[in-house]
Amino acid sequence: MATVVELRYYPVKGCAGVVAEQAELTRAGLAHDRAFMVVDAEGVFRSQRRDRLLATVRPTVLGGDRLALAAPGVEPVEFAVDTEGPRREVRMFGTPYPAVDQGEEAAGWLSEVLGARSRLVRVPPEHDRVTDGLTPGTSGFADSSAVHLLSRSSLEDFNARSDGAPLPVDRFRPNLVVDGWPEPHTEDLLRRFTVGGAELGYTKLAIRCAVTLVDQSTGAKAGPEPLRTLAGYRRAAAGGVAFGSKFSVVRPGTLRVGDELAVNAWGASEL
Repeated sequence: MATVVELRYYPVKGCAGVVAEQAELTRAGLAHDRAFMVVDAEGVFRSQRRDRLLATVRPTVLGGDRLALAAPGVEPVEFAVDTEGPRREVRMFGTPYPAVDQGEEAAGWLSEVLGARSRLVRVPPEHDRVTDGLTPGTSGFADSSAVHLLSRSSLEDFNARSDGAPLPVDRFRPNLVVDGWPEPHTEDLLRRFTVGGAELGYTKLAIRCAVTLVDQSTGAKAGPEPLRTLAGYRRAAAGGVAFGSKFSVVRPGTLRVGDELAVNAWGASEL
């Protein structure tokens, strides 16, 4: 039996995560997950793929209607969240989405931290994005599906194979970390499961990118791992290297650390 041992959500896409003991799981994922996004002057999203200092920005959601941002070497900022302002078009992986700009104070602060003109936008209340995969769903500004799940056994197996220093779980930016499966990559085989009253459906494997090369505590590129080691044993049939699995939310609920997963359906590996 697997249990939830960590819950993590990322209020601002690409920025530091928040570790929680309990979180509401909405149709779009853990509450507040990727509700905000940093964009450049043209409205194109910023990512740790190029803007690694995003990792050093620590967001805190304050009561749901205020957001605080902190980073090393600068004064933190706090402001009211705007969900009613004019919509503007932003682009993520070439796809346009409407978003609500969060104003000049947030824009100036992020531009200073990142060293490039930036603005902060939020998912509007009417956001109706449909994500792909075996079980379609929705999400905020996540790359694709709402929930990324990773098992401790998969991480331990990776670290045993790698010649480098053991990598922490935050390098992979999961939402749910589970423990209790003796076999690594059991999450690849999940198709439907319930946890904490919620139900999730498998969408696809999590294909890893250059963000995994970034030290999440410093924003510095930390060498070729984990992609070098993963390329040796985790090549996906559809291309890329996979580590962890993604899920859509079939039924919302409240999740807590310690909740057990009840698996309703298994499938074959797509590796």
